[in-house]
Parts: sequence; C-alpha cells; structure tokens
Amino acid sequence: MAMFKKENGKLSQVKEIAFKKEKDLQELTEKNLETIFGLEFVTTEYQVQNLFIDTLAFDQENKTFVIIEYKRDRSFSVVDQGFSYLSLMLNNKADFILAYNEAKEKTLRRDDIDWSQARIVFIARSFTTHQQNAVNFKNMPFELWETVQFENELVQYRQIEISDSAESLEQMKNIGGETKKVAKEVKKYTEEDIVGTSGEIHDLYGSLKEQILQMYPNLITNPKKIYIGYQIPDNWRNIFNTNKSRGGLLLHFVRSKPKDFDDPQKKLKSYEKAREYYGQDITMLEVKNESDIRYAVLMIQQAYDRFVKEFGN
Repeated sequence: MAMFKKENGKLSQVKEIAFKKEKDLQELTEKNLETIFGLEFVTTEYQVQNLFIDTLAFDQENKTFVIIEYKRDRSFSVVDQGFSYLSLMLNNKADFILAYNEAKEKTLRRDDIDWSQARIVFIARSFTTHQQNAVNFKNMPFELWETVQFENELVQYRQIEISDSAESLEQMKNIGGETKKVAKEVKKYTEEDIVGTSGEIHDLYGSLKEQILQMYPNLITNPKKIYIGYQIPDNWRNIFNTNKSRGGLLLHFVRSKPKDFDDPQKKLKSYEKAREYYGQDITMLEVKNESDIRYAVLMIQQAYDRFVKEFGN
C-alpha cells in the first residue's frame, strides 16, 4: 500500500514507519474505534475461559458485538481463529453482556443483541493470498483490514474486499463441528438476502442501484440483516439505506428530517420512533415504480451532497 505526496505535479513516495509493537497498533485503534469503524469500545484484553480477546467492541447500529484481533504473524489461520472466537462468544453470551454492562454502566439484555450479525475483524500490516482466499465467501463473518503507518503522522486502514464471484459460506467443503454450528447462527448478509434473486422487488432494486451507481460509481453497498446501506469507501457511515416494503422498496435517509430536503411532491416522511430506536432522525421514501426511482434519485443527490459537506468525503 504505497502512499505518495504530490508536489508541483510530481509524486514522491511517503516513507512507511512500521509499528514497533502490536500493542501500539491496538492502542491507536481502540482510541479511534468510532472514527475508523463506527464502533463503541467496550474493553481490552478481555479473557473468556482460556482465550484473550484483544479488543471487544459493540456495533450500536446493528446491536451486536465485534471482536478485533491484531496480527503480526502472517502464518495464522484466519478461518480457524475466527470461528474459534465466534464459538467462544456464542457459548458465553452472558459473559459478553456482563462485560458491556460493567464497562458502560448499562443494562443490556440478551434479547437486545442480534447475535447473527456478530463478526470478527482481523487487523494486520498485510495478509497472505492464502489468508485472503480463505475468507473469500459472500457471507463469511470475518473482515480483513490492512493498516500501514507512514511518516508525517499518516495512517491508512484499508479493508480487503471479497470478489464479486465469491461463493456462499455454505459451499465450503468439510465444514462441521463448532464451525458448522457458528455458521448457522452467525451470518454476513448479502443484497440477495434483502431483495431476493428474482421478482418485482429484485428488479426494482436493480434498476434503482444501476441509476445510483451511474451517478456515484464510488459508492459501495453494505448489506445488513434488514437493509442495504450505501457508503463512500473507507467511511463506515451509511448515506442512506434501502429495504423491502409492502409492494416495493423503502429508503431511509439517516441523520435527516424531511425539512432538510427540497421535496416538491411532499413524498418524504419522518420515521417517528427513529430517535428512540436508533438515536438519530431518519427520513423515509417509498419506491414502488420507475417514476418513484427518478424522484428517489433526486433525493439521493441531496443526501449525498449533505453527507460530503458534513463529513468531508
């Protein structure tokens, strides 16, 4: 991951400065979890049975736990360790809830957690081709992030994306035991899980997505359990979400109210309990046909412009 500085039309390479210790990377990440990943820090070096978790975090948006591990050794097995940690979590749910409640002085309950969206984040300077291929499945609940430190106090976090042709986790060979149990309970969702693989809603979503990406080819999809988020790369915040509704799609524009938009047809509605459930205002728009898509695109343009202005991307 080379980085260059542009000066007078010429590029000069910025020197990489290696992290002296794995702990330095861990401390930097833990202090900036919300900025990097949009996660809430819970605790560090958390022991459950005979395993130590480097960083335990909580995903407030999806109401689930995230385990973060930092690696310097390039020989470790991503799959074996990932499923081992997820199995540890699922078999000791009460311990994780207790850790959160003690750290945050709250009363989180077992039913408040969506365990199906729990995931493991591995952070390292780089990953081998074998490690990358090992997690190249559509619904693998692991993320690989390469992190490099440069001179002039520059740090880069970059997620390794799976390929578009990746198969689903269920197609892994020789899956069994605890791994099979974890795979049934924990899942990384895909767009097809939300809109299906055929039918009117699938086609409507395909048409909407095509127009969105023609306008903003840099956007990436971020599928979750009940919606598909759209993000700018390397920014954990969704600009808007889309999910199924009765007879079509429902767009959620986050951190916004209807009055924030130029909405001549008055189609936007406020999600009344958004602050209670999600801690932010949400504006909704129904999309049921091609005419609605054209109008949605106008609203998306406004949401995108406001996002860029607010977060500087």
